Amino acid sequence: MTIERNARLRAVRSWGDYFHFSVEAPAVGRGARPGQFVMVKVDDCTSPLLRRPLGIHDADAGGIELFFKVAGAGTGILSRKKPGDRLDIIGPLGKGFTVGDGLKGKKAYLVGGGRGIAPLFFLGRALAAAGARPAVFYGGRTAADIPLCDKFEQAGFELHCSTDDGSFGFSGFVTALVENEIIRAKPAIVYACGPDPMMKVLASITAKHAVPAEFSLESIMGCGIGACWGCVHRIKDGTGDGWVKICEEGPVFPGERILWL
Repeated sequence: MTIERNARLRAVRSWGDYFHFSVEAPAVGRGARPGQFVMVKVDDCTSPLLRRPLGIHDADAGGIELFFKVAGAGTGILSRKKPGDRLDIIGPLGKGFTVGDGLKGKKAYLVGGGRGIAPLFFLGRALAAAGARPAVFYGGRTAADIPLCDKFEQAGFELHCSTDDGSFGFSGFVTALVENEIIRAKPAIVYACGPDPMMKVLASITAKHAVPAEFSLESIMGCGIGACWGCVHRIKDGTGDGWVKICEEGPVFPGERILWL
């Protein structure tokens, strides 16, 4: 974990309420792994007091990329930052996705709902580098909720898009699209990030078809380092189940360990 108090915002792109930041933060970028996150201080004022957790969209030795949707006062302030502005970042934090040599030559499905697509670009690059064959499933309520389709296509990923209202791609929930593809070509593993209702349905689908899965849980976080117990979720272990801190034990968990509420 590193604190970069003078990370520099290099570039900003936006699509309505969705924002992509390119951030010069070499210490965080060098240590980042797919599925990890950072805690970003949105302002020097005391309100909002808490940092905001953002998944790492991509990373290299020069820094990181972030992708987020404005969801409240904190992300609203963050969205008004301009290139050249300084950011105070803590990270990389948490335990990310499993990427191993055992996936070489095998198909992996990456499923993102709306802003949940954020960590899957970084994951897709890591899987491709390991010799796996990632296929990305990107779902949103409308076409406006899947702004990164072009980026994934330009990076050479196999891409399947869906919208609940049928305005772009497959008409219906992304979970239905994924199940259709699982029936047609069963993958070695499914990775997912998005709203809990989407992932709960996806968990039942992967269990039904006996496909291993990993889910990145979303939560409001107070500290991001396991001190405040503000981001708990019920998780199974060897002897039963209990409440664990998503920021410390996750945010990524194997599907069979998650108890969906």
